[in-house]
This record gives sequence, structure tokens and C-alpha cells, in this order.
Amino acid sequence: MQDQSKNAALLVMDMQNGIVSHYAEDVVFPPVQKALAHAREHHIPVIFIRVGFSEGYPEVSPQNKVFSSIAKIGGMTTSDESTQIHAAVKPEANEPIVTKYRFSAFAGSTLETILRSRQIDTLILCGIATSGVVLSTVREAFDKDFSLTVLKDACFDQDPEVHRVLTEKVFPKQANVVTVDAWCDILV
Repeated sequence: MQDQSKNAALLVMDMQNGIVSHYAEDVVFPPVQKALAHAREHHIPVIFIRVGFSEGYPEVSPQNKVFSSIAKIGGMTTSDESTQIHAAVKPEANEPIVTKYRFSAFAGSTLETILRSRQIDTLILCGIATSGVVLSTVREAFDKDFSLTVLKDACFDQDPEVHRVLTEKVFPKQANVVTVDAWCDILV
């Protein structure tokens, strides 16, 4: 794989308090922190993606099985602690935090506007969960003609077999799938 750092951005997706808390932090943070450090060192823009809703949940349809249950029990509003990016991967001042309303990083967000305004055509993806935001974003970004790299050891899913199938069989049809170390090696 060749160096794709020109016109690229690292998307750090759903690394927010309410989601990270369901995973072993000593497993999740080291590869994401390494990817962040490398992107910053090589002047690759970093964009954080989070899921969150307005007070009263006007963005949530009762037909949406996942998000309607959140609306019923409460939490996950944009001001709630659960939607804030975890301190272990804290954004720097110039790094945007984009709020989305569904699984895909593009769904209802300003992500595409930010990418197009910066002439970014290559996305490097990491985040939680592989079967959620990563899958949905890979599919939509591919349809939008972005070049894609998935950092497989910086993506996490509660089902290891689903993660394996996605990173070994599904994603390679639409993205380069590499480890953080392999990605860093091409940026040296």
C-alpha cells in the first residue's frame, strides 16, 4: 500500500464516554492513541465523530430499534457526559468534533461538508463499533468515492467474530485494511 497521507483525514469514531465504557480501556486506547499521534505528527487532519441527540430526541424515530430505546431511558444528549470524547483520546483545539444522529459518520452531520471544504478524498477509519459506525461509514464513504483505509486493530466490536468477518472479508472489498503499525510504517 502506498502513502495516502495527502488529502487524507483520520476519523476517530464514537470514542465517547458512554460507548468506550463497554470495552476494556487498556485494549482500546493504545492503538487509537498511536494512530492519533502519527496522524498529528504527519499533519493529517483528525476529525472526531460522536453520536448524540438534542434534548427531547427530535432526531429519533420510534421505528429505530436502537435509538428509540435510548430516547425512552434518557441520556446520550449532546450535553450529556456520555457523548463527550473520552479524555484518553482528547481532541486538540483545531480538531473538529462532528455529531451524527445515526450509525454512519455522515448521517445528519457536517462531516461531508468539512471533508469537501478541505479537499479530503482519503479517509482512515478507527472506532467503536466495527459492526456499527465503522461498517456504516465504510459503506457510505465508498459510495461517495472516498479512498478508504480501516485500521483493524483500532476498531472494536463486542462480537470478535463479527469484527473478524468484517475486517477480513467485507471491508477489503471497499477499503485497505491494515494494522495501525502497518499504516504508520507507510507514513515514515
